[in-house]
Amino acid sequence: MAICLNISAHAQQQPPRVLLDAAHCLAIKGFLPAAKTATLSAGYFIDSKSYPGDRVMYVVVYKDGQRSHGMVFSVFLTNKSTQQVFDIQNNGEFVRSSKYSAAFKREGVDFVVGGDPLGGVWTQEHIAMAIKKIGLQPIVEVPAKDLSNPSISVQCESYADMKK
Repeated sequence: MAICLNISAHAQQQPPRVLLDAAHCLAIKGFLPAAKTATLSAGYFIDSKSYPGDRVMYVVVYKDGQRSHGMVFSVFLTNKSTQQVFDIQNNGEFVRSSKYSAAFKREGVDFVVGGDPLGGVWTQEHIAMAIKKIGLQPIVEVPAKDLSNPSISVQCESYADMKK
């Protein structure tokens, strides 16, 4: 019985493939800092309602164990032939707080100056909502070594690609 529990616990710790693929794209596109640890503490939420006809995956990578500081990314998911496209369209840095922000009429999430996401209030509100939802889920530990092993059916794109 102990063996079954150990196998079951190990299976639950495996990060979901969609999160591994998104993290891989974030790493190869230069959005993640060089790994200082063996794992990234992350979470994600897929929203199919806010952008009619599109699916956006919000990915959070925490910088501390208390989930009070981290990076957030908006990644649009589409299919092209046999590949899943991970199109990174926004990123920002945030801190969680209990103070109320009159400017954004919300509490709980503030964006770091110079690290705030692109777009206006509507975009920032949706990103803040995603950060809060992700914060209620268990943290997923993504092994840094797995970031270099993409699925062959993944294509990575970014808004930064157009600047080159």
